[in-house]
Amino acid sequence: MVAEGLPAPTFSLKDQDGNTHSLSDYKGKKVLLYFYPKDDTPGCTTEACNFRDSYKDFQSKGLAILGVSADSVEKHKKFAEKYNLPFPLLSDEDHKVCEAYGVWGEKNFMGRKYMGISRSSFLIDEEGNIGKVYEKVKPKEHAEKVIGDLS
Repeated sequence: MVAEGLPAPTFSLKDQDGNTHSLSDYKGKKVLLYFYPKDDTPGCTTEACNFRDSYKDFQSKGLAILGVSADSVEKHKKFAEKYNLPFPLLSDEDHKVCEAYGVWGEKNFMGRKYMGISRSSFLIDEEGNIGKVYEKVKPKEHAEKVIGDLS
Protein backbone atom coordinates (compact mmCIF):
# COMPACT_ATOMS: atom_id res chain seq x y z
CA MET A 1 0.00 0.00 0.00
CA VAL A 2 1.23 3.50 -0.83
CA ALA A 3 2.36 5.31 2.33
CA GLU A 4 1.52 8.78 3.58
CA GLY A 5 3.97 11.47 2.49
CA LEU A 6 4.96 9.70 -0.72
CA PRO A 7 4.01 10.90 -4.22
CA ALA A 8 0.71 9.41 -5.35
CA PRO A 9 1.11 7.01 -8.29
CA THR A 10 0.01 8.69 -11.52
CA PHE A 11 -2.86 7.34 -13.59
CA SER A 12 -5.08 7.94 -16.59
CA LEU A 13 -8.43 6.16 -16.53
CA LYS A 14 -11.79 6.56 -18.26
CA ASP A 15 -14.88 7.53 -16.29
CA GLN A 16 -18.52 6.47 -16.72
CA ASP A 17 -18.91 8.91 -19.64
CA GLY A 18 -15.74 7.82 -21.45
CA ASN A 19 -13.76 10.90 -20.38
CA THR A 20 -10.14 10.35 -19.36
CA HIS A 21 -9.02 11.55 -15.92
CA SER A 22 -5.35 11.80 -14.98
CA LEU A 23 -3.98 12.66 -11.57
CA SER A 24 -2.12 15.56 -13.21
CA ASP A 25 -5.53 17.08 -14.14
CA TYR A 26 -6.06 17.73 -10.41
CA LYS A 27 -2.76 19.48 -9.66
CA GLY A 28 -3.45 22.26 -7.16
CA LYS A 29 -6.56 20.47 -5.81
CA LYS A 30 -7.10 17.97 -3.03
CA VAL A 31 -8.36 14.61 -4.26
CA LEU A 32 -9.99 11.70 -2.48
CA LEU A 33 -9.19 8.63 -4.57
CA TYR A 34 -11.43 5.89 -3.23
CA PHE A 35 -11.16 2.27 -4.29
CA TYR A 36 -14.17 0.01 -3.95
CA PRO A 37 -14.80 -3.64 -4.88
CA LYS A 38 -17.85 -3.59 -7.18
CA ASP A 39 -20.60 -1.36 -8.55
CA ASP A 40 -24.14 -1.78 -7.21
CA THR A 41 -23.30 -4.01 -4.24
CA PRO A 42 -24.58 -3.10 -0.74
CA GLY A 43 -21.37 -1.71 0.82
CA CYS A 44 -20.22 0.04 -2.34
CA THR A 45 -23.64 1.61 -2.88
CA THR A 46 -23.75 2.83 0.74
CA GLU A 47 -20.28 4.37 0.41
CA ALA A 48 -21.00 6.04 -2.96
CA CYS A 49 -24.38 7.42 -1.80
CA ASN A 50 -22.80 8.86 1.36
CA PHE A 51 -20.22 10.64 -0.81
CA ARG A 52 -23.09 11.86 -3.02
CA ASP A 53 -25.08 13.12 -0.03
CA SER A 54 -22.02 14.98 1.33
CA TYR A 55 -20.80 16.16 -2.08
CA LYS A 56 -21.49 19.87 -1.44
CA ASP A 57 -19.45 19.66 1.79
CA PHE A 58 -16.55 18.14 -0.13
CA GLN A 59 -16.80 20.78 -2.85
CA SER A 60 -16.85 23.59 -0.28
CA LYS A 61 -13.55 22.23 1.07
CA GLY A 62 -12.06 22.13 -2.45
CA LEU A 63 -11.93 18.33 -2.62
CA ALA A 64 -12.44 16.31 -5.80
CA ILE A 65 -13.80 12.77 -5.37
CA LEU A 66 -12.78 9.97 -7.74
CA GLY A 67 -14.09 6.43 -7.31
CA VAL A 68 -12.12 3.51 -8.76
CA SER A 69 -13.08 -0.12 -9.31
CA ALA A 70 -12.35 -2.84 -11.85
CA ASP A 71 -15.86 -2.53 -13.33
CA SER A 72 -16.25 -1.45 -16.96
CA VAL A 73 -17.13 2.06 -18.12
CA GLU A 74 -20.61 0.75 -19.02
CA LYS A 75 -21.21 -0.70 -15.53
CA HIS A 76 -20.01 2.57 -13.98
CA LYS A 77 -22.47 4.48 -16.16
CA LYS A 78 -25.42 2.36 -14.97
CA PHE A 79 -24.30 2.65 -11.33
CA ALA A 80 -23.77 6.43 -11.52
CA GLU A 81 -27.13 7.00 -13.23
CA LYS A 82 -29.06 4.67 -10.91
CA TYR A 83 -27.84 6.53 -7.81
CA ASN A 84 -27.34 10.00 -9.35
CA LEU A 85 -23.64 10.09 -8.44
CA PRO A 86 -22.15 13.53 -9.17
CA PHE A 87 -18.47 12.48 -9.27
CA PRO A 88 -16.38 10.41 -11.71
CA LEU A 89 -16.17 6.63 -11.38
CA LEU A 90 -12.97 5.41 -13.00
CA SER A 91 -12.62 2.04 -14.69
CA ASP A 92 -9.45 0.07 -13.88
CA GLU A 93 -10.29 -3.21 -15.61
CA ASP A 94 -6.65 -4.32 -15.85
CA HIS A 95 -6.03 -3.47 -12.14
CA LYS A 96 -2.86 -1.49 -12.92
CA VAL A 97 -3.87 1.52 -10.82
CA CYS A 98 -5.19 -0.72 -8.03
CA GLU A 99 -1.86 -2.55 -8.02
CA ALA A 100 0.09 0.74 -8.03
CA TYR A 101 -1.79 1.84 -4.90
CA GLY A 102 -1.49 -1.60 -3.28
CA VAL A 103 -5.21 -2.30 -3.01
CA TRP A 104 -5.40 -5.29 -5.39
CA GLY A 105 -4.79 -8.65 -3.77
CA GLU A 106 -6.12 -11.89 -2.40
CA LYS A 107 -9.37 -11.66 -0.50
CA ASN A 108 -11.26 -14.26 1.46
CA PHE A 109 -15.05 -14.35 1.67
CA MET A 110 -16.89 -17.21 3.35
CA GLY A 111 -13.92 -19.50 2.87
CA ARG A 112 -13.52 -18.66 -0.82
CA LYS A 113 -10.25 -17.03 -1.91
CA TYR A 114 -10.21 -14.69 -4.90
CA MET A 115 -8.41 -11.60 -6.21
CA GLY A 116 -10.09 -8.26 -5.66
CA ILE A 117 -9.96 -4.69 -4.42
CA SER A 118 -9.58 -3.85 -0.74
CA ARG A 119 -11.86 -0.96 0.18
CA SER A 120 -9.33 1.82 0.76
CA SER A 121 -9.01 5.55 0.09
CA PHE A 122 -6.19 8.00 -0.38
CA LEU A 123 -6.36 11.70 0.38
CA ILE A 124 -3.99 13.34 -2.09
CA ASP A 125 -2.77 16.88 -1.44
CA GLU A 126 -2.48 19.77 -3.91
CA GLU A 127 1.10 18.76 -4.81
CA GLY A 128 0.14 15.16 -5.63
CA ASN A 129 1.41 13.54 -2.43
CA ILE A 130 -0.46 11.07 -0.24
CA GLY A 131 -1.72 13.04 2.76
CA LYS A 132 -3.74 10.29 4.43
CA VAL A 133 -4.44 6.60 3.83
CA TYR A 134 -7.74 5.03 4.87
CA GLU A 135 -7.61 1.23 5.10
CA LYS A 136 -10.46 -1.18 5.85
CA VAL A 137 -12.98 1.59 5.28
CA LYS A 138 -16.43 1.34 6.84
CA PRO A 139 -18.86 2.41 4.06
CA LYS A 140 -21.41 4.08 6.38
CA GLU A 141 -18.82 6.22 8.20
CA HIS A 142 -16.23 7.02 5.56
CA ALA A 143 -17.61 10.25 4.06
CA GLU A 144 -18.10 11.77 7.51
CA LYS A 145 -14.58 10.75 8.59
CA VAL A 146 -12.99 12.36 5.52
CA ILE A 147 -14.96 15.58 6.05
CA GLY A 148 -13.73 15.62 9.67
CA ASP A 149 -10.14 15.19 8.51
CA LEU A 150 -10.49 18.14 6.11
CA SER A 151 -11.69 20.51 8.86
